[in-house]
Amino acid sequence: MYYSNGNYEAFAKPRKPAGVENKSAYIVGGGLAGLSAAVFLVRDGQMPGDHIHILEELSVAGGSLDGTERPDIGFVTRGGREMENHFECMWDMYRSIPSLEIEGASYLDEYYWLDQDDPNSSNCRMIYQRGNEVPDDGQYTLGKSAKEIVRLIMTPEEELGKKTIGDYFSDEFFASNFWYYWCTMFAFEKWHSVVEMRRYCMRFIHHIDGLPDFTALKYNKYNQYESMTLPIVKYLESHHVDFQFDTIVDNVEVETNNGEKHARQLDLTVGGAQKEITLSDDDLVFVTNGSITESTTYGSHHEAAPATTEPGPSWTLWENLAAQSPDFGHPQVFYKGIPQKAWYISATATIKNPNVEPYIERLTKRELHDGKVNTGGIITIKDSNWFMSFCVHRQPHFKEQKDNETTVWIYALYSDTPGNYIHKKIVDCTGEEITEEWLYHLGVPEAMIPKLAQQESINTNPVYMPFITAYFMPRVKGDRPAVVPEGSKNLAFIGNFAESPTRDTVFTTEYSVRTAMEAVYSLLGVQRGVPEVFNSVYDIRELLKALYYLNDKEKLTDSKLPLPGIVKNKGLKKIEQTWIGELLEDAHLI
Repeated sequence: MYYSNGNYEAFAKPRKPAGVENKSAYIVGGGLAGLSAAVFLVRDGQMPGDHIHILEELSVAGGSLDGTERPDIGFVTRGGREMENHFECMWDMYRSIPSLEIEGASYLDEYYWLDQDDPNSSNCRMIYQRGNEVPDDGQYTLGKSAKEIVRLIMTPEEELGKKTIGDYFSDEFFASNFWYYWCTMFAFEKWHSVVEMRRYCMRFIHHIDGLPDFTALKYNKYNQYESMTLPIVKYLESHHVDFQFDTIVDNVEVETNNGEKHARQLDLTVGGAQKEITLSDDDLVFVTNGSITESTTYGSHHEAAPATTEPGPSWTLWENLAAQSPDFGHPQVFYKGIPQKAWYISATATIKNPNVEPYIERLTKRELHDGKVNTGGIITIKDSNWFMSFCVHRQPHFKEQKDNETTVWIYALYSDTPGNYIHKKIVDCTGEEITEEWLYHLGVPEAMIPKLAQQESINTNPVYMPFITAYFMPRVKGDRPAVVPEGSKNLAFIGNFAESPTRDTVFTTEYSVRTAMEAVYSLLGVQRGVPEVFNSVYDIRELLKALYYLNDKEKLTDSKLPLPGIVKNKGLKKIEQTWIGELLEDAHLI
């Protein structure tokens, strides 16, 4: 397995790996990583589809890429995925997945055309004081703390160890709009890994100008299941891939001899009965270890979602693997010890009462039901005790929605604090109570809130996800297993708890697809490069642009960065007529 860039290999078809027709694959987990692994096995590995078995504990594929109408409570999405143009591996895959909406087009075509016709943007990123726009919305307001981000990027990852974001940054940094934008967009919290924040800063530096107004982002037409999961499922079914739902993989028994690791048996629970599958080296095993949506519980408009700390099958499987070799990682680093303050709750509100719509439209400055972008991403409530944000995607967000319905996704980063209107912690709240708190922050008159929050007007369903931010817990090298552990002959790890050799970032759809691609190409010896991570952090133009926007569009001579006076004055004059001067001028720095 090797990495490539440019388009020399981007559209090349690799030769069929020797002996692939005699091999089979067992994929543990039917989330995006598992589905992607199956796609790469079929498309690039040219493995017969009926040799590929996807073992999924739930009754539906997609994992965290979900969206459904639950018959007992209504519409639910547990989260939303933000995507951008440089998800190299994901777009490589989706170019081969037929669109379910447009005949003769790929899903990438469908997605690209949608973004061309209706590009994403936000007209309001942050509000306070009950629905008023924050005066400096759109500015980063970092001041002198901008240098802390520069210093972080310059610090080698190994030196940061298990430091948290709170350990690294100053109080001034945490008071900046940059932090409010950053933490709510990516779900970072102060106790999370500063290593992962560094990776994010480096990975998305080319979008520094598009973060406040979300022009950096692209979204699906519908919810994640209908838009992203279902097309892959249909593609795999057309190739006769075997889906086995309601199937729990309890363990993968691994034999180690002379440093070589061989997966020899799968231990399963199917319908309450124990089952074993014997493996040879021709049986490739791809394990999705851990899950951020494992053990999800559901509330309703009148009931809170029950709290739980039960790890669930995906974590138990990883524990059983980790007990067999230190090369298989340390799962407890991620799912144990998550603070009570952390994000646990998200909620889906379905608005049926048109009297609520003006409170949203005055922020978006858009008509809710024209099928186009609405909020363009989350709107954060800066003075919310729960640190609440909400998002209204293109409507309808579900194909089953009625014409007059609007779905809103709500989440809160702080779970241990009473609300401003509802004096309870969000984890203890019913959907109705979450609705009341949200309406309060929208600026709905208090006398109207109880009536508008009734189920006949807005139906809100909370979900509790005990491990939703587990990706970001502080870690060091070895806590996540390598995609292909050292000496492994037929076992690979995929998903966001596997360690890709690249500098890519977790909590992204790209990372799931990337690890799947790396795993399949490695175990099958596919002769085609895995696209490397976009190299924006090595592009001086992007670095200069970042400098300009991090300092709220100040010139170098006015910048609060600690540049010596001689550099700001005589030094800049000397380089103005050089190529460096041209680059500085293009970046608006001089």
